[in-house]
Amino acid sequence: MTLRVYNYLNRKEEEFVPLHPGFVGMYVCGPTVYGDSHIGHAKVYITFDVVHRYLEYLGYKVRYVQNITDVGHLVGDGDVGEDKIGKQARQERVEPMEVVEAYTRSYFRDMDLLNIIRPDISPRASGHVPEQIELAQILIEKGHAYEANGNVYFSVPSWPNYGKLSRRKVDELEEGARLEVAAEKRDPRDFAVWRAANPEHLMQWRSPWGQGFPGWHAECTVMARKYLGLPFDIHGGGLENIFPHNESEVAQCEAAYGEEFARYWLLNNMVTIEGVKMGKSLGNSLTIQQAISGNHAQLSQGYSPLAIRFFILNSHYRQNSDFTDEGLKSAARGHERLLGTVALVRQKLAKAEAEAEVDEEFARVIEQHRARFLEAMDNDFNTPQALAALFDFNRAVNTLINGDQPVSPATLKAIDDTYNTLGGDILGLIPADLSGGEGVSAPGLEEDLIRILVDLRTAARKNKDFATSDAIRNQLAQIGVVLEDRPDGTAWKVSRS
Repeated sequence: MTLRVYNYLNRKEEEFVPLHPGFVGMYVCGPTVYGDSHIGHAKVYITFDVVHRYLEYLGYKVRYVQNITDVGHLVGDGDVGEDKIGKQARQERVEPMEVVEAYTRSYFRDMDLLNIIRPDISPRASGHVPEQIELAQILIEKGHAYEANGNVYFSVPSWPNYGKLSRRKVDELEEGARLEVAAEKRDPRDFAVWRAANPEHLMQWRSPWGQGFPGWHAECTVMARKYLGLPFDIHGGGLENIFPHNESEVAQCEAAYGEEFARYWLLNNMVTIEGVKMGKSLGNSLTIQQAISGNHAQLSQGYSPLAIRFFILNSHYRQNSDFTDEGLKSAARGHERLLGTVALVRQKLAKAEAEAEVDEEFARVIEQHRARFLEAMDNDFNTPQALAALFDFNRAVNTLINGDQPVSPATLKAIDDTYNTLGGDILGLIPADLSGGEGVSAPGLEEDLIRILVDLRTAARKNKDFATSDAIRNQLAQIGVVLEDRPDGTAWKVSRS
Protein backbone atom coordinates (compact mmCIF):
# COMPACT_ATOMS: atom_id res chain seq x y z
CA MET A 1 0.00 0.00 0.00
CA THR A 2 0.91 3.64 -0.32
CA LEU A 3 0.18 6.13 2.44
CA ARG A 4 -3.33 7.53 2.28
CA VAL A 5 -4.53 10.41 4.47
CA TYR A 6 -7.85 12.10 5.15
CA ASN A 7 -7.55 15.65 3.84
CA TYR A 8 -9.94 18.09 5.51
CA LEU A 9 -9.43 20.49 2.63
CA ASN A 10 -11.55 18.31 0.34
CA ARG A 11 -13.06 15.94 2.93
CA LYS A 12 -11.58 12.94 1.12
CA GLU A 13 -9.07 10.23 1.79
CA GLU A 14 -6.34 10.44 -0.83
CA GLU A 15 -2.84 9.26 -1.58
CA PHE A 16 -0.17 11.36 0.07
CA VAL A 17 2.24 12.75 -2.52
CA PRO A 18 4.58 15.49 -1.24
CA LEU A 19 5.31 18.52 -3.39
CA HIS A 20 9.04 17.77 -3.47
CA PRO A 21 10.10 14.11 -3.83
CA GLY A 22 11.69 12.82 -0.64
CA PHE A 23 10.85 15.93 1.43
CA VAL A 24 7.84 16.78 3.60
CA GLY A 25 7.18 20.22 5.08
CA MET A 26 4.81 20.01 8.06
CA TYR A 27 3.42 22.82 10.21
CA VAL A 28 1.42 22.14 13.39
CA CYS A 29 -0.23 24.86 15.47
CA GLY A 30 1.64 24.91 18.77
CA PRO A 31 0.50 25.83 22.28
CA THR A 32 -0.42 29.21 23.69
CA VAL A 33 1.93 29.13 26.68
CA TYR A 34 -0.08 30.51 29.59
CA GLY A 35 -0.59 27.31 31.61
CA ASP A 36 0.53 23.71 31.99
CA SER A 37 -0.24 21.35 29.12
CA HIS A 38 -3.23 19.05 29.50
CA ILE A 39 -4.27 15.70 28.03
CA GLY A 40 -5.95 17.48 25.11
CA HIS A 41 -2.57 18.92 24.17
CA ALA A 42 -1.07 15.46 24.55
CA LYS A 43 -3.42 14.11 21.89
CA VAL A 44 -2.47 16.80 19.36
CA TYR A 45 1.25 16.45 19.76
CA ILE A 46 1.38 12.66 20.17
CA THR A 47 -0.70 12.42 16.98
CA PHE A 48 1.68 14.52 14.93
CA ASP A 49 4.70 12.94 16.55
CA VAL A 50 3.52 9.63 15.10
CA VAL A 51 2.89 11.29 11.73
CA HIS A 52 6.43 12.70 11.90
CA ARG A 53 7.92 9.34 12.91
CA TYR A 54 6.08 7.37 10.24
CA LEU A 55 7.00 9.75 7.45
CA GLU A 56 10.64 9.41 8.46
CA TYR A 57 10.25 5.62 8.58
CA LEU A 58 9.00 5.80 4.99
CA GLY A 59 12.23 7.55 4.08
CA TYR A 60 11.14 11.19 3.87
CA LYS A 61 13.21 14.07 5.14
CA VAL A 62 10.73 15.97 7.32
CA ARG A 63 10.97 19.60 8.34
CA TYR A 64 8.59 19.88 11.26
CA VAL A 65 7.65 23.42 12.34
CA GLN A 66 5.52 23.95 15.46
CA ASN A 67 5.04 27.48 16.75
CA ILE A 68 4.90 28.88 20.26
CA THR A 69 2.11 31.46 20.64
CA ASP A 70 3.40 33.99 23.15
CA VAL A 71 1.27 37.03 22.20
CA GLY A 72 -1.96 37.88 20.41
CA HIS A 73 -4.23 35.02 21.47
CA LEU A 74 -7.14 36.74 23.20
CA VAL A 75 -9.44 35.26 25.81
CA GLY A 76 -12.42 33.81 23.97
CA ASP A 77 -10.40 33.31 20.76
CA GLY A 78 -11.92 36.41 19.18
CA ASP A 79 -10.85 40.01 18.47
CA VAL A 80 -12.10 41.60 21.68
CA GLY A 81 -10.78 40.92 25.15
CA GLU A 82 -7.59 40.45 27.10
CA ASP A 83 -4.49 38.67 25.85
CA LYS A 84 -4.35 35.23 27.51
CA ILE A 85 -0.70 35.61 28.42
CA GLY A 86 -1.18 39.18 29.63
CA LYS A 87 -4.06 38.05 31.82
CA GLN A 88 -1.98 35.24 33.33
CA ALA A 89 0.90 37.65 33.94
CA ARG A 90 -1.43 40.04 35.75
CA GLN A 91 -2.80 37.22 37.91
CA GLU A 92 0.68 35.97 38.79
CA ARG A 93 2.06 39.52 39.13
CA VAL A 94 4.96 38.86 36.81
CA GLU A 95 6.09 40.04 33.39
CA PRO A 96 4.36 38.38 30.41
CA MET A 97 7.64 36.94 29.19
CA GLU A 98 8.14 35.31 32.59
CA VAL A 99 4.85 33.50 31.99
CA VAL A 100 5.99 32.57 28.49
CA GLU A 101 9.35 31.22 29.65
CA ALA A 102 7.90 29.23 32.54
CA TYR A 103 5.18 27.53 30.53
CA THR A 104 7.31 26.99 27.43
CA ARG A 105 9.76 25.06 29.59
CA SER A 106 6.87 23.20 31.20
CA TYR A 107 5.49 22.33 27.76
CA PHE A 108 8.76 20.88 26.46
CA ARG A 109 9.30 18.99 29.73
CA ASP A 110 5.92 17.28 29.32
CA MET A 111 6.48 16.56 25.62
CA ASP A 112 9.85 14.98 26.41
CA LEU A 113 8.20 12.77 29.05
CA LEU A 114 5.64 11.62 26.46
CA ASN A 115 8.54 10.63 24.18
CA ILE A 116 7.63 13.23 21.57
CA ILE A 117 10.44 14.16 19.21
CA ARG A 118 10.97 17.91 19.33
CA PRO A 119 10.10 19.92 16.20
CA ASP A 120 12.93 21.03 13.93
CA ILE A 121 11.87 24.65 14.39
CA SER A 122 9.80 26.14 17.25
CA PRO A 123 9.32 29.80 16.24
CA ARG A 124 7.70 32.31 18.58
CA ALA A 125 5.04 34.73 17.43
CA SER A 126 6.79 37.62 19.20
CA GLY A 127 9.91 36.97 17.15
CA HIS A 128 8.08 37.45 13.84
CA VAL A 129 6.31 40.78 14.30
CA PRO A 130 7.92 42.45 11.22
CA GLU A 131 6.59 39.67 8.99
CA GLN A 132 3.11 40.08 10.45
CA ILE A 133 3.16 43.83 9.89
CA GLU A 134 4.23 43.19 6.30
CA LEU A 135 1.32 40.75 5.85
CA ALA A 136 -1.13 43.42 7.03
CA GLN A 137 0.38 46.00 4.66
CA ILE A 138 0.10 43.65 1.65
CA LEU A 139 -3.53 42.85 2.47
CA ILE A 140 -4.38 46.56 2.70
CA GLU A 141 -2.63 47.26 -0.62
CA LYS A 142 -4.59 44.47 -2.31
CA GLY A 143 -7.92 45.64 -0.93
CA HIS A 144 -8.43 42.67 1.40
CA ALA A 145 -7.86 44.55 4.66
CA TYR A 146 -8.47 48.01 6.14
CA GLU A 147 -7.26 50.09 9.07
CA ALA A 148 -9.65 51.31 11.76
CA ASN A 149 -8.54 53.06 14.96
CA GLY A 150 -5.10 51.46 14.81
CA ASN A 151 -6.47 47.99 14.07
CA VAL A 152 -6.13 46.18 10.76
CA TYR A 153 -9.00 43.89 9.84
CA PHE A 154 -9.23 41.32 7.07
CA SER A 155 -12.31 42.00 4.96
CA VAL A 156 -14.09 38.65 4.76
CA PRO A 157 -16.57 39.81 2.05
CA SER A 158 -13.58 40.71 -0.17
CA TRP A 159 -12.48 37.08 -0.32
CA PRO A 160 -15.20 34.79 -1.73
CA ASN A 161 -13.11 31.69 -0.96
CA TYR A 162 -13.38 32.32 2.77
CA GLY A 163 -14.92 29.16 4.19
CA LYS A 164 -13.33 26.69 1.77
CA LEU A 165 -11.61 24.76 4.59
CA SER A 166 -14.32 24.86 7.26
CA ARG A 167 -17.13 24.58 4.65
CA ARG A 168 -18.88 27.63 6.08
CA LYS A 169 -20.47 29.96 3.55
CA VAL A 170 -19.50 33.63 3.90
CA ASP A 171 -23.09 34.87 3.87
CA GLU A 172 -24.03 32.44 6.65
CA LEU A 173 -21.22 33.23 9.08
CA GLU A 174 -22.38 34.71 12.39
CA GLU A 175 -19.22 35.34 14.37
CA GLY A 176 -20.93 38.19 16.19
CA ALA A 177 -23.57 35.85 17.58
CA ARG A 178 -20.91 34.15 19.69
CA LEU A 179 -18.38 36.90 20.37
CA GLU A 180 -18.49 40.58 21.15
CA VAL A 181 -17.82 42.48 17.90
CA ALA A 182 -15.54 45.51 17.72
CA ALA A 183 -17.58 48.57 16.74
CA GLU A 184 -15.13 49.73 14.06
CA LYS A 185 -15.44 46.57 11.96
CA ARG A 186 -17.10 47.11 8.60
CA ASP A 187 -18.54 43.62 8.80
CA PRO A 188 -18.95 41.54 11.98
CA ARG A 189 -17.26 38.59 10.23
CA ASP A 190 -14.00 40.49 9.65
CA PHE A 191 -11.06 39.43 11.80
CA ALA A 192 -7.97 41.19 13.14
CA VAL A 193 -4.62 40.90 11.38
CA TRP A 194 -3.17 43.58 13.68
CA ARG A 195 -4.54 44.87 16.99
CA ALA A 196 -4.16 48.32 18.50
CA ALA A 197 -2.71 48.20 22.01
CA ASN A 198 -4.05 50.09 24.97
CA PRO A 199 -1.35 51.97 26.94
CA GLU A 200 -1.52 49.39 29.73
CA HIS A 201 -1.01 46.45 27.36
CA LEU A 202 2.37 44.99 28.30
CA MET A 203 3.24 43.51 24.90
CA GLN A 204 3.19 45.98 22.02
CA TRP A 205 5.25 47.03 19.02
CA ARG A 206 5.49 50.10 16.79
CA SER A 207 3.62 49.74 13.48
CA PRO A 208 2.41 52.02 10.65
CA TRP A 209 -0.92 52.17 12.50
CA GLY A 210 0.47 52.96 15.95
CA GLN A 211 1.43 50.78 18.89
CA GLY A 212 -0.05 47.32 18.69
CA PHE A 213 0.41 43.56 18.53
CA PRO A 214 -0.33 40.84 15.95
CA GLY A 215 -3.60 39.03 15.48
CA TRP A 216 -3.64 35.35 16.46
CA HIS A 217 -4.32 34.03 12.95
CA ALA A 218 -1.58 36.10 11.30
CA GLU A 219 1.11 34.47 13.39
CA CYS A 220 0.77 30.97 11.95
CA THR A 221 0.45 32.29 8.41
CA VAL A 222 3.76 34.12 8.41
CA MET A 223 5.73 31.51 10.35
CA ALA A 224 4.57 28.61 8.16
CA ARG A 225 5.39 30.59 5.02
CA LYS A 226 8.81 31.71 6.29
CA TYR A 227 10.11 28.27 7.22
CA LEU A 228 8.30 26.01 4.75
CA GLY A 229 7.49 28.20 1.75
CA LEU A 230 4.24 28.11 -0.24
CA PRO A 231 2.57 25.79 -0.63
CA PHE A 232 3.78 23.32 1.98
CA ASP A 233 2.66 19.73 2.41
CA ILE A 234 0.91 19.20 5.76
CA HIS A 235 -0.85 21.55 8.16
CA GLY A 236 -1.80 19.83 11.39
CA GLY A 237 -3.63 20.77 14.56
CA GLY A 238 -6.83 20.28 16.49
CA LEU A 239 -10.13 20.04 14.62
CA GLU A 240 -11.72 22.56 17.01
CA ASN A 241 -9.51 25.26 15.48
CA ILE A 242 -10.67 24.74 11.90
CA PHE A 243 -12.84 27.86 12.38
CA PRO A 244 -12.00 30.62 12.79
CA HIS A 245 -8.25 30.05 13.22
CA ASN A 246 -7.30 27.71 10.36
CA GLU A 247 -9.86 29.24 8.01
CA SER A 248 -8.43 32.69 8.62
CA GLU A 249 -4.86 31.47 8.15
CA VAL A 250 -5.77 30.20 4.70
CA ALA A 251 -7.72 33.28 3.63
CA GLN A 252 -5.17 35.93 4.58
CA CYS A 253 -2.25 33.92 3.17
CA GLU A 254 -3.82 33.16 -0.20
CA ALA A 255 -5.28 36.67 -0.49
CA ALA A 256 -1.90 38.26 0.26
CA TYR A 257 0.49 36.04 -1.65
CA GLY A 258 -1.70 34.55 -4.39
CA GLU A 259 -0.49 31.01 -3.69
CA GLU A 260 -2.02 27.93 -2.08
CA PHE A 261 -1.26 27.73 1.65
CA ALA A 262 -1.19 24.03 2.64
CA ARG A 263 -1.91 20.98 0.47
CA TYR A 264 -3.04 18.46 3.11
CA TRP A 265 -4.95 19.40 6.27
CA LEU A 266 -4.69 16.68 8.95
CA LEU A 267 -6.72 17.57 12.03
CA ASN A 268 -7.17 15.50 15.17
CA ASN A 269 -10.35 15.34 17.19
CA MET A 270 -10.68 16.20 20.86
CA VAL A 271 -10.14 14.60 24.22
CA THR A 272 -13.41 14.80 26.14
CA ILE A 273 -14.52 14.25 29.71
CA GLU A 274 -18.04 12.86 29.85
CA GLY A 275 -18.54 14.02 26.28
CA VAL A 276 -17.39 17.62 26.90
CA LYS A 277 -14.24 19.01 25.29
CA MET A 278 -11.31 19.20 27.71
CA GLY A 279 -9.85 22.68 28.01
CA LYS A 280 -8.39 25.15 30.49
CA SER A 281 -11.00 27.74 29.56
CA LEU A 282 -13.79 25.27 30.41
CA GLY A 283 -12.31 24.43 33.80
CA ASN A 284 -12.30 20.66 33.18
CA SER A 285 -8.75 20.12 32.08
CA LEU A 286 -6.46 17.42 33.40
CA THR A 287 -2.82 18.37 33.10
CA ILE A 288 -0.19 15.90 31.98
CA GLN A 289 1.57 16.32 35.31
CA GLN A 290 -1.67 15.53 37.18
CA ALA A 291 -2.13 12.38 35.09
CA ILE A 292 1.43 11.29 35.91
CA SER A 293 1.20 12.07 39.63
CA GLY A 294 -2.42 10.99 40.11
CA ASN A 295 -3.12 14.29 41.85
CA HIS A 296 -6.60 14.83 40.45
CA ALA A 297 -10.10 14.10 41.76
CA GLN A 298 -10.97 11.89 38.77
CA LEU A 299 -7.87 9.70 39.10
CA SER A 300 -7.34 6.74 41.40
CA GLN A 301 -3.59 6.60 40.73
CA GLY A 302 -0.78 8.09 38.68
CA TYR A 303 0.17 6.76 35.24
CA SER A 304 3.44 6.52 33.39
CA PRO A 305 3.92 8.94 30.47
CA LEU A 306 4.04 6.04 28.01
CA ALA A 307 0.79 4.64 29.39
CA ILE A 308 -0.77 8.05 28.62
CA ARG A 309 0.73 7.86 25.13
CA PHE A 310 -0.72 4.34 24.74
CA PHE A 311 -4.14 5.66 25.81
CA ILE A 312 -4.04 8.36 23.12
CA LEU A 313 -2.90 5.99 20.36
CA ASN A 314 -5.57 3.44 21.24
CA SER A 315 -8.13 5.58 19.41
CA HIS A 316 -7.85 6.95 15.89
CA TYR A 317 -6.66 10.54 15.78
CA ARG A 318 -9.83 11.69 14.00
CA GLN A 319 -12.04 10.20 16.73
CA ASN A 320 -12.78 11.71 20.11
CA SER A 321 -10.86 10.17 23.00
CA ASP A 322 -13.16 10.14 26.02
CA PHE A 323 -11.10 10.27 29.18
CA THR A 324 -11.88 7.96 32.08
CA ASP A 325 -9.73 6.66 34.89
CA GLU A 326 -10.62 3.12 33.84
CA GLY A 327 -9.52 3.90 30.29
CA LEU A 328 -6.10 4.95 31.54
CA LYS A 329 -5.90 1.86 33.76
CA SER A 330 -6.64 -0.36 30.78
CA ALA A 331 -4.01 1.46 28.73
CA ALA A 332 -1.45 1.02 31.52
CA ARG A 333 -2.17 -2.72 31.74
CA GLY A 334 -1.87 -3.13 27.97
CA HIS A 335 1.39 -1.24 27.87
CA GLU A 336 2.79 -3.31 30.75
CA ARG A 337 1.91 -6.55 28.93
CA LEU A 338 3.71 -5.33 25.84
CA LEU A 339 6.83 -4.26 27.74
CA GLY A 340 6.82 -7.45 29.80
CA THR A 341 7.24 -9.56 26.68
CA VAL A 342 9.87 -7.21 25.25
CA ALA A 343 11.76 -7.55 28.54
CA LEU A 344 11.65 -11.36 28.38
CA VAL A 345 12.97 -11.31 24.83
CA ARG A 346 15.81 -8.98 25.80
CA GLN A 347 16.66 -11.03 28.88
CA LYS A 348 17.00 -14.18 26.79
CA LEU A 349 18.87 -12.34 24.06
CA ALA A 350 21.38 -10.89 26.54
CA LYS A 351 22.38 -14.41 27.63
CA ALA A 352 22.36 -16.01 24.18
CA GLU A 353 25.34 -16.67 21.99
CA ALA A 354 25.41 -15.37 18.41
CA GLU A 355 23.80 -17.48 15.73
CA ALA A 356 23.56 -16.69 12.05
CA GLU A 357 20.06 -17.63 10.92
CA VAL A 358 16.53 -16.67 11.94
CA ASP A 359 14.01 -19.49 12.30
CA GLU A 360 12.39 -19.64 8.87
CA GLU A 361 8.87 -20.31 10.11
CA PHE A 362 8.91 -17.48 12.64
CA ALA A 363 10.47 -15.14 10.11
CA ARG A 364 7.22 -15.51 8.16
CA VAL A 365 5.25 -14.73 11.33
CA ILE A 366 7.29 -11.57 11.81
CA GLU A 367 6.71 -10.47 8.23
CA GLN A 368 2.95 -11.15 8.40
CA HIS A 369 2.51 -8.97 11.49
CA ARG A 370 4.83 -6.28 10.19
CA ALA A 371 2.78 -6.12 6.97
CA ARG A 372 -0.48 -5.80 8.95
CA PHE A 373 1.04 -3.05 11.08
CA LEU A 374 2.28 -1.05 8.10
CA GLU A 375 -1.02 -1.52 6.26
CA ALA A 376 -2.79 0.05 9.25
CA MET A 377 -0.38 2.97 9.35
CA ASP A 378 -0.76 3.52 5.61
CA ASN A 379 -4.51 3.75 6.21
CA ASP A 380 -4.48 7.35 7.53
CA PHE A 381 -2.22 6.51 10.49
CA ASN A 382 -4.66 4.02 12.00
CA THR A 383 -2.84 3.46 15.29
CA PRO A 384 -5.58 1.31 16.93
CA GLN A 385 -5.26 -1.23 14.11
CA ALA A 386 -1.47 -0.97 14.24
CA LEU A 387 -1.57 -1.69 17.98
CA ALA A 388 -3.85 -4.67 17.35
CA ALA A 389 -1.28 -6.07 14.90
CA LEU A 390 1.50 -5.44 17.43
CA PHE A 391 -0.41 -7.28 20.18
CA ASP A 392 -1.13 -10.23 17.91
CA PHE A 393 2.61 -10.34 17.25
CA ASN A 394 3.16 -10.13 21.02
CA ARG A 395 1.00 -13.21 21.57
CA ALA A 396 2.90 -15.12 18.90
CA VAL A 397 6.20 -14.17 20.57
CA ASN A 398 4.95 -15.29 23.99
CA THR A 399 3.89 -18.64 22.58
CA LEU A 400 7.31 -19.07 20.98
CA ILE A 401 9.55 -18.10 23.90
CA ASN A 402 7.48 -20.01 26.48
CA GLY A 403 7.33 -23.15 24.37
CA ASP A 404 9.33 -26.35 24.78
CA GLN A 405 11.76 -25.63 21.95
CA PRO A 406 14.76 -23.30 22.38
CA VAL A 407 14.65 -20.04 20.42
CA SER A 408 17.72 -19.17 18.40
CA PRO A 409 19.57 -15.93 19.25
CA ALA A 410 19.11 -14.74 15.67
CA THR A 411 15.35 -15.19 16.00
CA LEU A 412 15.34 -13.32 19.32
CA LYS A 413 17.30 -10.50 17.65
CA ALA A 414 14.81 -10.33 14.77
CA ILE A 415 11.94 -10.18 17.27
CA ASP A 416 13.62 -7.40 19.26
CA ASP A 417 14.35 -5.46 16.06
CA THR A 418 10.67 -5.70 15.12
CA TYR A 419 9.58 -4.36 18.51
CA ASN A 420 12.12 -1.54 18.26
CA THR A 421 10.97 -0.53 14.78
CA LEU A 422 7.19 -0.85 15.08
CA GLY A 423 6.61 -0.16 18.76
CA GLY A 424 9.62 2.07 19.30
CA ASP A 425 10.63 4.05 16.22
CA ILE A 426 7.10 4.46 14.82
CA LEU A 427 4.72 4.46 17.81
CA GLY A 428 7.21 5.67 20.41
CA LEU A 429 5.91 3.20 23.00
CA ILE A 430 8.89 0.90 23.52
CA PRO A 431 12.07 2.48 24.87
CA ALA A 432 15.40 1.19 23.64
CA ASP A 433 16.36 1.02 27.32
CA LEU A 434 13.69 -0.38 29.63
CA SER A 435 15.23 1.17 32.72
CA GLY A 436 13.70 3.99 34.74
CA GLY A 437 10.39 2.31 35.54
CA GLU A 438 9.31 1.45 31.97
CA GLY A 439 9.90 -2.31 32.15
CA VAL A 440 12.98 -4.13 33.38
CA SER A 441 15.83 -2.28 35.04
CA ALA A 442 18.50 -4.61 36.37
CA PRO A 443 21.50 -5.01 34.12
CA GLY A 444 24.21 -7.65 34.46
CA LEU A 445 24.50 -9.67 37.64
CA GLU A 446 21.38 -8.16 39.25
CA GLU A 447 19.27 -9.24 36.31
CA ASP A 448 20.66 -12.76 36.41
CA LEU A 449 19.96 -13.05 40.14
CA ILE A 450 16.37 -11.89 39.68
CA ARG A 451 15.89 -14.41 36.88
CA ILE A 452 17.24 -17.20 39.12
CA LEU A 453 14.75 -16.27 41.84
CA VAL A 454 11.89 -16.12 39.35
CA ASP A 455 12.86 -19.57 38.03
CA LEU A 456 13.02 -20.95 41.59
CA ARG A 457 9.57 -19.54 42.29
CA THR A 458 8.23 -21.09 39.07
CA ALA A 459 9.59 -24.47 40.16
CA ALA A 460 8.03 -24.04 43.61
CA ARG A 461 4.63 -23.30 42.06
CA LYS A 462 4.83 -26.42 39.87
CA ASN A 463 5.58 -28.46 43.03
CA LYS A 464 2.62 -26.77 44.77
CA ASP A 465 5.01 -25.27 47.32
CA PHE A 466 2.97 -22.10 47.56
CA ALA A 467 4.59 -20.94 50.82
CA THR A 468 7.99 -20.70 49.12
CA SER A 469 6.42 -19.21 45.99
CA ASP A 470 4.67 -16.47 48.00
CA ALA A 471 7.78 -15.78 50.07
CA ILE A 472 9.90 -15.20 46.95
CA ARG A 473 7.24 -12.90 45.47
CA ASN A 474 6.88 -10.90 48.69
CA GLN A 475 10.61 -10.52 49.26
CA LEU A 476 11.17 -9.40 45.66
CA ALA A 477 8.32 -6.89 46.05
CA GLN A 478 10.01 -5.44 49.14
CA ILE A 479 13.08 -4.54 47.06
CA GLY A 480 10.99 -3.16 44.19
CA VAL A 481 10.80 -6.15 41.82
CA VAL A 482 7.22 -6.64 40.64
CA LEU A 483 6.15 -10.01 39.23
CA GLU A 484 3.26 -10.59 36.85
CA ASP A 485 2.03 -14.17 36.45
CA ARG A 486 0.55 -14.78 33.03
CA PRO A 487 -0.62 -17.90 31.18
CA ASP A 488 2.51 -17.70 29.04
CA GLY A 489 5.00 -17.23 31.90
CA THR A 490 6.11 -14.77 34.57
CA ALA A 491 7.19 -11.27 33.53
CA TRP A 492 8.93 -8.91 35.90
CA LYS A 493 10.05 -5.32 36.17
CA VAL A 494 11.80 -3.08 38.65
CA SER A 495 9.45 -0.44 40.07
CA ARG A 496 11.01 2.99 40.66
CA SER A 497 8.21 4.14 42.93
